[in-house]
Parts: sequence; C-alpha cells; structure tokens
Amino acid sequence: MAKAARKSGFSVKSVVIPVLGLFWLAVTTLPFIFVVMMSLKTQNETYVNPVWALPESFNLSNYIDVLKGSFLIYLRNSLFVISVSVVLIVLISAMAAYALARLRFRLSGALFGLIVAGMIVPLHVTLVPVYLMTKSMGLYDTPAALIGPYVAMSLPISIFILTEFMRQVPKELEEAALLDGCGPFKVFWKIFFPLSGPGLSTVAIYNGIMLWNEFVFAYVLTSSPDKRTLPLAVWDFQGQYASNIPAILAVVTLSSLPLIIVYAIGQEKIVNGMMAGSLKG
Repeated sequence: MAKAARKSGFSVKSVVIPVLGLFWLAVTTLPFIFVVMMSLKTQNETYVNPVWALPESFNLSNYIDVLKGSFLIYLRNSLFVISVSVVLIVLISAMAAYALARLRFRLSGALFGLIVAGMIVPLHVTLVPVYLMTKSMGLYDTPAALIGPYVAMSLPISIFILTEFMRQVPKELEEAALLDGCGPFKVFWKIFFPLSGPGLSTVAIYNGIMLWNEFVFAYVLTSSPDKRTLPLAVWDFQGQYASNIPAILAVVTLSSLPLIIVYAIGQEKIVNGMMAGSLKG
C-alpha cells in the first residue's frame, strides 16, 4: 500500500501541510475580517444584530468621521519617525557590522558580544533614564524624541543580522578593491553595502513593522495629541468614541492598513533575507 501511495504521488505531508496552511490563514485573517466588518456597521447594528452578521450597507461614515479628526496628524508623525529611524538604523548597523565582520582590531569579539547582549536587556527598564535624558535635551513632546530610543533599541539585533551577512562576502572582492586603492570606507560603500541587500531589506522591514506598533515610548515621551504617533491613535480615539465600537474599529483598520501593505510587498524580502542568512551562516 505504501508503494502504491508513493507511485500515485500521495503522501501524508502533501495533505497535512496544505491543511495546516489553510488553518493558519484562517487564524490570521479572520480577526482582521471581523474588524473590517464591524467598522462598516452603524452603532445601532452592533447592538441589534449578531456579532458576525454582515453589515446591512456599505457604510463608510465611521471612516469619514475618523479622517476628519486628528488621525492624519498621527499618521504623519508615524511616517516621519519611522522613516528617519529606519534609515538611521540601516546605516549605523551596516557600518558597525562591517567594522565587526571585516576590520581586525583589539576587543572586536568582546564588543560584538556586548552589542548582542543588548538584545536581552528589557527595553522598558530604560524608560526613566530615557525620559530624563529627553527632558534635559529639550526634546520632550516632539516626534524627534522617539527617534533616538527607537534607533538605540533596534541596533543590537540589526547589527547581529548584518554582521553574519558581511562575514560571508568573499575576501577576494575586498582584496581586489584594496589593490585598486580603495580605503575601508569606499570598500564598504562599493562592495559590502550593495552585496548585503537582502540583509538590509530584512532589517529595514523588520524594524519598520516593530516600531510602527511601538506604544510605551511614544506614550511616555509625548503628551500633546499633535505630537503623538499612530499606535496612540487607538488609545486617544477610544476615549473620544468610548461607546462607538464601529468608529474605534475603523481607527484600528486604518492604523493596520499601512503595515499590511508594507508587509505584503516586503514579505518575500524578509523570508529571502532570513533564508540567505541562515544558509550562509
């Protein structure tokens, strides 16, 4: 029987894997579908109709009300903070990874270990010192106050990922560039930075997704509604629309859409980058 199953191309794996994939697809998409459905309902429908009932009409009034408020200000602040933070994270971690991976200097191994150890430090224990530092620098209650903490807490894992990539760049390329008269800085920009493209994409997308959802630092380091980022929109709109569940879920949907779009576009780069790093390492 087993031989007959192999001849026909049937195997348990060919059945189990698709079933598990469909199950995981349902687990991940049903909550979002539920949120979108609820956001299209009127306030009266949420109390009268069953929870999973479809909206009686394609009602966009909740979205219109949210967009007329301060939602776009939150979105603007998030785009500014995340864009600047991700660019700085990629540049700083790439240069640090190059130095740790290819430049020979005393205590390079100890320094790499110290950086990696930063991954196990609970980030929230730094809230008080970061808050005091932000106040003393005059950056409190500005979007710029979030950039420093975001970059700092993202560097350890970013440097760890990129160091493994840059260690696998062939030495022959580096030696050829040095023979042509390139210095270490030019070697980095001309060879290591372009060849680390999969790792750089992984670092950028991973950190962008993580920082987009960051709440605690944004809550502690900002206080004015026009200076806060998108994760705090749900918090603030919850008070404004305390009894209007569809409006709150409209905020949740709008906050999630940019993240979903970016991840849908960049998920292949994340997977390829992680696979490349694991194969090379």
